[in-house]
Amino acid sequence: VQLQASGGGLVQTGGSLRLSCAASGGTFNNYVMGWFRQAPGKKRDFVSVITWDAGNTHYDDSVKGRFTISKDNSKNTFYLQMTSLKPEDTAVYFCAANPPGSSPDWVGAYWGQGTQVTVSS
Repeated sequence: VQLQASGGGLVQTGGSLRLSCAASGGTFNNYVMGWFRQAPGKKRDFVSVITWDAGNTHYDDSVKGRFTISKDNSKNTFYLQMTSLKPEDTAVYFCAANPPGSSPDWVGAYWGQGTQVTVSS
């Protein structure tokens, strides 16, 4: 399984970006797809997840109401629409795919390469 993240960039406070993660090399029934982020000098943090089949979603409190995760099964791609961006959202954003039966701590997940999001104040 390979994941290719894209869509990062530089945006001003209050702006919007949409990240994409294209998945390939497998079928994704019962997978959980997620977005995580890592700011300089900090650990990688959870942002949002979506179940591939049912589309159930969950968000970290820090992004709830501003970010929306979605998917397009026909394109094997999932997205993170980010609005009302803040400087504290600046980080490298990683997409990941957690296979069915894998640990909920994402240790066995597949990871994309990351895309930089920078929010200027």
